[in-house]
Amino acid sequence: MIPAPTSRRARLALGGLLALVTALSAPVAAASPASADPSRAPAGGGPPASAFDAASARYDVPRDLLVAIGYAETRLDMHAGTPSASGGHGLMHLVHTRTLDEAASLTGLAPAALRTEPAANVLGAAAVLRAYADQAGLTATGRDDLGRWYGPVARYGGAREAPTARLYADTVYDLLRTGFTSERGERVAGRAVVPQRGALERTPSPDGVGILSTDYPPAAWAPASTSNYTVASRPGSHPVNYVVIHMTQGSYAGSISWFQNPAAQVSAHYTFRSSDGAVTQSVREKDIAWHAGNWTYNTQSIGIEHEGYVDNPAWFTDAMYRASAALTRSLTAKYGIPRDRAHVIGHVEVPGATHTDPGPNWNWTYYMQLVNGVTGIGSGTVNTSSANLNVRSGPGTGYPVVGSVAAGATVSIYCQAAGTTVSGPYGTSNVWNRIGTNRWVADAYVLTGHSGYIPGVPRC
Repeated sequence: MIPAPTSRRARLALGGLLALVTALSAPVAAASPASADPSRAPAGGGPPASAFDAASARYDVPRDLLVAIGYAETRLDMHAGTPSASGGHGLMHLVHTRTLDEAASLTGLAPAALRTEPAANVLGAAAVLRAYADQAGLTATGRDDLGRWYGPVARYGGAREAPTARLYADTVYDLLRTGFTSERGERVAGRAVVPQRGALERTPSPDGVGILSTDYPPAAWAPASTSNYTVASRPGSHPVNYVVIHMTQGSYAGSISWFQNPAAQVSAHYTFRSSDGAVTQSVREKDIAWHAGNWTYNTQSIGIEHEGYVDNPAWFTDAMYRASAALTRSLTAKYGIPRDRAHVIGHVEVPGATHTDPGPNWNWTYYMQLVNGVTGIGSGTVNTSSANLNVRSGPGTGYPVVGSVAAGATVSIYCQAAGTTVSGPYGTSNVWNRIGTNRWVADAYVLTGHSGYIPGVPRC
């Protein structure tokens, strides 16, 4: 049963909400191109914006707070109903034995619907957050203040350690401050918000979770549970011959928290954040993290996790590539590991691996260039008839514009691919140059000394 409305706003929305929940298992007709609004009907399994509106009104939880939590957890992606590495389901990351079970009790919805139906998933998250707010003593007036939701948000993240709880909540509040637009069209405008952290105010900030690492100075230190790794004295006890690259299949804070859960039976030495390349160490390099699924490789490798999901390239940012490559470069120098693909490998390449990460969206060419200190294989000078040349997220005019480069600028070219045919100052060409992660310009606008593909520059 859905509990009775507790406010006039909730009562007004209840009819629409009941219709939404009733329709969860019914087929949904696709909107026509002429009438579709991309900001209201996200693609790829996300819920309509009305799901956030209705859940917000029903439980008196700020709508943008719900969207920000979903964006921080999954980029608002249902991931085809598959759970995260830490057992979270749906775009709001409802976790079995915790938030998922609480959501089922509070909403009366079946766990299967909460796991797999986007609107139910959002509704369940709102119910749990409202219950946490009530238990924290938030009144109706208090619930109108975004800053006072900090405690419930930190609790929703499920961290066992205070620094990680703050890391989780601060990530959500950073999104509220800066604003964002998801790939699925959900928009949250930035606003001035002052998080009321309570007891967590005295906890170290996420830029210094606990103390800093003694192995790698840029990293924060948030130790994994001793149940999730083996104490050793490497490289004396075991040689370190490999770096293994992973994807978390979950969020940055959630993965660090999972390593601190004794039931996880998994860990990694380092974890990188997608947005800015921040890094946290959870296992000392001398010790054996349980990350590869192969004991021999566990004993001989350093495991590096990267925030995100293998099926969504939006997580693979240039900041994360560069920060991770800097660590790998440092590790290879420290332990004498060759900087090649036989020794810097993906989890999928470990013998007997059952995982596919880092997946087909991981750009090994670019990553290894960074590991080896290569800042660009080719270069060219931009020429446009206007002030700037559009930079797109892929090799073609159909990809979104993600920035620009000024006329006369010199750009590094990491690889090239065939895309949309474009006519420019240097002729007509379907060749596109990648000048950064998810950053492309048409070769017809770049003077490289060659027409089309540049000798020595790899195909992407």
